[in-house]
Amino acid sequence: MEFPPLETANEDGLLAVGGDLSPERLLLAYKKGIFPWFNEDALILWWSPDPRMVLYPEKLKVSKSMRKVLKNNQFKVTQNTCFRVVIEQCAQLVRKGQEGTWITPNMIDAYCTLHEKGFAKSYEVWQKDKLVGGLYGIDLGHVFCGESMFSLVSNASKVAFVNLVEEFKDQGGKLIDCQVYTEHLESLGAEEMGRKAFEKVLQGNV
Repeated sequence: MEFPPLETANEDGLLAVGGDLSPERLLLAYKKGIFPWFNEDALILWWSPDPRMVLYPEKLKVSKSMRKVLKNNQFKVTQNTCFRVVIEQCAQLVRKGQEGTWITPNMIDAYCTLHEKGFAKSYEVWQKDKLVGGLYGIDLGHVFCGESMFSLVSNASKVAFVNLVEEFKDQGGKLIDCQVYTEHLESLGAEEMGRKAFEKVLQGNV
């Protein structure tokens, strides 16, 4: 069940190949700073990138236009009302420069099991009773590991993300794991952190 030492990951962050998506293995992985990411019909690949993209909740950047969206109440946000639908929507999303999805049927079932056990959580964004956006991830208490988000209308996923971050901060959360760099995440206040520093946060030593 154990994973190799994180420092043995290759330059891209690939640490291990194979295994399964049991709740026990997934939780062990996230608590060590490891996550699964692989193509359908391929062996499970486990990653621990260095550096890591993270967001300190207090450093969240919300633009003026986004603040207006949040204030005008055009969206309603809920939590954990339709986890499977959220992850299925994330799986269907067509992403630029990416063929297919890593959110395979087995992944969906595995994370739904984690949801049933209280570890995987979703945020849903509604517009006139229609689900238009959302996100899901693993809640370790002091660290929230964001997995994926989707948006069917402009700003819906951002609304989910802002709600997650602000609520997590109010609950005393320390860090949100965003996994890998994107310009979009950077624009929201996320930054890169070295693997060793990230490990210390996971272990509660910061």
